[in-house]
Amino acid sequence: MKLNIALLAGDGIGPEVIDQAVKVSDKIAEKFGHEISWTPALTGAAAIDAVGEPYPDSTHAVCEAADAVLFGAIGHPRFDNDPSAKVRPEQGLLKMRQKLGLFANVRPTFTFPSLIDKSPLKRERIEGTDLVFLRELTSGVYFGERGRKDDGNTAYDTMLYTREEIQRLAKKGFELAMTRSKRLCCVDKANVLESSRLWRETVQAMEKEYPEVTVSYEFVDAVAMRLVQWPSDYDVLITENLFGDILTDEASVISGSMGLMPSASVGTDNKLYEPIHGSYPQAAGKDIANPLATVLSAAMMFEDFGLTAEAKAIRDVVNKSLAEGVVTEDLADGAKAYKTSEVGDWLATNI
Repeated sequence: MKLNIALLAGDGIGPEVIDQAVKVSDKIAEKFGHEISWTPALTGAAAIDAVGEPYPDSTHAVCEAADAVLFGAIGHPRFDNDPSAKVRPEQGLLKMRQKLGLFANVRPTFTFPSLIDKSPLKRERIEGTDLVFLRELTSGVYFGERGRKDDGNTAYDTMLYTREEIQRLAKKGFELAMTRSKRLCCVDKANVLESSRLWRETVQAMEKEYPEVTVSYEFVDAVAMRLVQWPSDYDVLITENLFGDILTDEASVISGSMGLMPSASVGTDNKLYEPIHGSYPQAAGKDIANPLATVLSAAMMFEDFGLTAEAKAIRDVVNKSLAEGVVTEDLADGAKAYKTSEVGDWLATNI
């Protein structure tokens, strides 16, 4: 298979972890007889510095022409510490999601056998955890009307959803549940928010189309509590943008490190794969960042192309590296810590 992949390294540790995912993907292509063409493009603070905007038209053209996008991270502290900045790296991320139509963020959370005791949660709480969040990505409060009034002393952000936006995400949730344990949880705040009541009634109306799926409805605050008490009770969860942003980061610590979890952002025509962590600017250029989440994001990419053996080969070699202690400092726990590039080299060699 010939694959044309847009490569958006982004900011901070993005370029370092992306390099390791490319190493691994190229080795997979060599092993299984595929051909990958990588097309780099700028985004985030790097794009602001180069052309003045975080997601330029030239980058969008590269992404539109690609079969998929492999993405690193966006963000830089000089923008975080400047509330008056008119252009921010994160605006590029929102623009990219909207222009590419990436309305569903797929965020799996699972445990690794060799790391089960590195989690901040007890083994008996998390063993067997294998859940997936589908977070709505292009609407809600992040995209609603916002502003200031009363001489800047009052601020507002509007959470706005249409039935169609909810239906297209819920459809993916139902379809994913059908391939798993046929359980779906709709996460909302329907006891308070009108937008959540629309979420709930829309999903309820869709239940008859998927009679084999058992659907539950839970308030977001209850899910936040239950995720750290009984995460294995969940399978597929769907939720709106802000709630999903918070809950998926909470769920990520179950595995023991944010540097381990992959994700995909998908739409009707385009797909993007990225680690769940941020740009971690404190580690940028030090060759210490954990590349495994980015490598596993590449595995998700292969899986979505129907290349299941290739995806399994990546997951297997990642598990082998964890079991043998070939890990970066966040997981070394006093033992030898490998450099980011060394982990990438080891994975490629062992494939």
